[in-house]
Amino acid sequence: MDESTAKPKVAVHKFSSCDGCQLAFLDMGEDLLTLSAMVDIVHFAEAGMLDENTPVDVAFVEGSLNTRHDLERIQAIRKNSRFLVTIGACATAGGLQALRNFTDADAWHSAVYATPEYLDSLTTASPIRSAVHVDLELWGCPVNTRQVTAAVRALLSGVTPAAEQDKVCMECKRRQAVCVMVAHGTPCMGPVTRTGCGALCPSFERGCYACYGPAENPNTDALSHWFEGLGLLPEQLREQYHGITSQAEPFTAAGNRYRK
Repeated sequence: MDESTAKPKVAVHKFSSCDGCQLAFLDMGEDLLTLSAMVDIVHFAEAGMLDENTPVDVAFVEGSLNTRHDLERIQAIRKNSRFLVTIGACATAGGLQALRNFTDADAWHSAVYATPEYLDSLTTASPIRSAVHVDLELWGCPVNTRQVTAAVRALLSGVTPAAEQDKVCMECKRRQAVCVMVAHGTPCMGPVTRTGCGALCPSFERGCYACYGPAENPNTDALSHWFEGLGLLPEQLREQYHGITSQAEPFTAAGNRYRK
């Protein structure tokens, strides 16, 4: 095929994660056929395509970095990619795996494994940007099909995808959802979290878990003061920030203020 008519190549890579963000591709349905007409998906293990080392135009990466082998792989992926896009909380902010960063990981290894010296484990679990340059971060746990499709179209058109800037609280108002903090005294990360989920948890009277990461100019001091008014103890306050997106700097810093 002539290079001028060849379709852009796309790869989807997995590191330490639950595979949930990769389902944003598989859940496209008919839109996946449209995407396949636009690009050539050359590597996507969950869908059956295996060609990890082929140079691509866009590489999507799910999962956090946890081993020395992970570091070697991500360097190779970055070298072979025109654009590198992280998808989901694990790749952008460490995910649940990064909760071990706040404990003695070696002690856990010794308690769980008979021969922990055989483990290839880094001291911390880290987001992809800690090791390589990332061109675009798609937040969410998991990301959604709309985000992925918009990112592909924008990058291949030479423009920067528009980022969500509204907070979850704004989405609650649009959905006419009752504020769970005001009505029920339920701790909620909505005031400092960017929207993208459609305020899913508050719509079912659950507090936001900050799946989509910190919003623009998050006022964590004010939110922490509100949490204190709800009766949360320092340990509970720390847990609010050190969750799925614990390695996002505003949340890391806010949670660390309540560490012993």
